[in-house]
Amino acid sequence: MATTYLVTGGAGFIGSNFVKYIAGRHDAATRIVVLDALTYAGNAANIEAEIKSGRVEFVHGSINDTTLVDSIFAEYDPDYVVNFAAETHVDRSITGPKIFSETNVMGTVTLLDAAARHWRLPDGAWWDGKKFLQISTDEVYGSLARDYDEAQPIDIPETLRELVSRRNDTPVSFGKKFFTEQTPLSPRSPYSAAKASADMLVMAWYHTYGMPVNITRCSNNYGPMQFPEKLIPLLINNIQEGRPLPVYGRGLNVRDWLYVDDHCAAIEAVLEKGTAGEVYNIGGLNEKANIDIVREVIALVAEYTGTEPRYDLIDYVTDRPGHDMRYAIDPGKTAAELGWIPMTAFSEGIRRTVKWYLDNRQWMHNVISGEYREYYRKQYKQTDRP
Repeated sequence: MATTYLVTGGAGFIGSNFVKYIAGRHDAATRIVVLDALTYAGNAANIEAEIKSGRVEFVHGSINDTTLVDSIFAEYDPDYVVNFAAETHVDRSITGPKIFSETNVMGTVTLLDAAARHWRLPDGAWWDGKKFLQISTDEVYGSLARDYDEAQPIDIPETLRELVSRRNDTPVSFGKKFFTEQTPLSPRSPYSAAKASADMLVMAWYHTYGMPVNITRCSNNYGPMQFPEKLIPLLINNIQEGRPLPVYGRGLNVRDWLYVDDHCAAIEAVLEKGTAGEVYNIGGLNEKANIDIVREVIALVAEYTGTEPRYDLIDYVTDRPGHDMRYAIDPGKTAAELGWIPMTAFSEGIRRTVKWYLDNRQWMHNVISGEYREYYRKQYKQTDRP
């Protein structure tokens, strides 16, 4: 029987890549319904081809709209709910935290309530084949020290060690401290606090009602169609325009970078094979200091455009409040239980990413100018549903 996906936030960065990933791997019998409020970071043009082809049914609206969400469940009877919908930018959460709780927390409750109404049988059991997947973040775990502790090895399966040693340009140390699924939640920004709250609510629906749920917590994603408030597309655009490249502090904060296609493959594996009630960490095993990312992007833009590298644009700015020093995900559980491994070395993924943005300057212009919103209104002429 055909599977129906309800993908909330499916016009955003990771969501739209996931929609393309599923549409490209499954036949036309698989239905994909996208619910997106099209806030500043949502762009229906990201999935324009899939909408026009009929592979995707697009619904414009908020996950906080109880009536709308309920009508989607009644009409489409989704098998999988994949909740990408969220406010995600830490800086924005510092200056305006309220919307983060409204969307990330209460919006998740709205979805959970709707799923419970439509998936739960009168005897309290649940329809077979249903699953609610909450897309979360490694930021809920807090911060790791930048100084690595070689006395704390992690349990990475040997197959994953071998793959990463072949895949990466530089050796990967497995003696560092990593976030695991057992790491206590310790959010340090309004954004991560809202995501941690949503995670706890999802698990409450599992423990209290038995809802079939999973949570995935990923490291920093990069790749095509990311809104240019995030580091890599921001750098590429500013280099092209000769504008400063803001770097917090001295740029020593470390992040684990995960290519978005690898993330999509992991999400599919969790949906199809994940044990209900379990959390799965998804990491790229590609740790980089922010300043190293900046320098690498500068060099690649220069290489692809035949220009001189603009290291002079680097602008060290005051560090943001509560800036976490290091995130690093141990994906060993996901690899061992689900057979997923991060296939893309950073050296490969960053080249693909920089080239995509340089080849799609019009996409960047439309996003920055807001023209994509007007394009959506003219192209699809879709209004909110009751």
